[in-house]
Amino acid sequence: MRIAFVISSLGSGGAERVMSAMANYWAEKGEDITLITLGLQSSDWYKLHPRVTRVGLGVLSRSTHIGQAIRHNVRTVLSLRQALRRAHPDMVISFIDTTNTLTLMASRGLGVPVIISERNDPQQRSIGLAWSGLRSLLYRHADAVVVQTCVIRDWALRFQGIKSIYVIPNPVNPTMNGSARASSRRGSRHTIVAMGRLVRLKGFDLLIEAFGRCAAKHPDWSLVILGEGPERANLQTVAADLGIADRVSLAGQCQEPVTILKGADLFVLSSRTEGFPNALLEAMACQLPVVSTDCSSGGPRDIIRDGVDGLLVPPDDVAALAGAMDRLMADSDERRRLGRGALNVIERFSMERIMTMWDKAVTHTCRAVNQ
Repeated sequence: MRIAFVISSLGSGGAERVMSAMANYWAEKGEDITLITLGLQSSDWYKLHPRVTRVGLGVLSRSTHIGQAIRHNVRTVLSLRQALRRAHPDMVISFIDTTNTLTLMASRGLGVPVIISERNDPQQRSIGLAWSGLRSLLYRHADAVVVQTCVIRDWALRFQGIKSIYVIPNPVNPTMNGSARASSRRGSRHTIVAMGRLVRLKGFDLLIEAFGRCAAKHPDWSLVILGEGPERANLQTVAADLGIADRVSLAGQCQEPVTILKGADLFVLSSRTEGFPNALLEAMACQLPVVSTDCSSGGPRDIIRDGVDGLLVPPDDVAALAGAMDRLMADSDERRRLGRGALNVIERFSMERIMTMWDKAVTHTCRAVNQ
């Protein structure tokens, strides 16, 4: 089968990681894969299988002038339509709201089934009135919609005319096989790790404040945040104002975070909103005990079995976050118990299991279109 993927870029985000992994998986199985990005190929963060044909259109723009934005989007649709025609796919799979909308416009009349996938929590992520209106108008023309949780499925059901909706979670990074687990975390120094783009939605300001409430009680603990973004200066200020700047490290982006994860003692996801967080899966696959906010998308609670393999706390609640962190920082036995349970995500969200779900969605969608 010839499958064309469409996404804005192959940056370091979770959606990009999943699409790259899917493309590599199907290419390894012998499928003919084309991966199209609106951005240039030079910005790729993830490696692709040699069988994947890579097309970078170079049409990303951040114009805020409405006239320029309209003209740019028309050019984007035309460029994407040409790329899809050249790929001549049997199936198109697009990721993320605005790119989904552009893909549905570009593929109209080509006679190719299109599956679109929401990768965030659309109830919490604003894309503006114009894009929201286009999404409402065009999503009904998709041949199938893939979401990551049942909560987001309920949101998608509001769109009249959607043919099929599939709930497919993210897979664990296929390189995670449990061997990354640290053999011992009994040293005199201890580390909390968090990962994600340094933006407000990730709640790292809340995490630093929560750590500040625990820091004096646990002087042998430090906090490392992996990622980059526009909130860096603000987060540094928060840490400095709390007097813990020397114990909070903003370590930047990391191509392979496994080494840092396997040497850590605790992972915390403090997001105000999430889709289905890959960072949480990766940490648990490294047998780390985890604390996560119970985001409205349902993603974290689909991953964590509260009290069994991690702890859930309400979002935007610094006191609850600090309390859960303090509890685990003080109890090494509890950390080991939760860490042992966390390892089960490797089986629950294995690449094979998740791709079987995608195979069924693609097969059923093609069959429905061709009937």
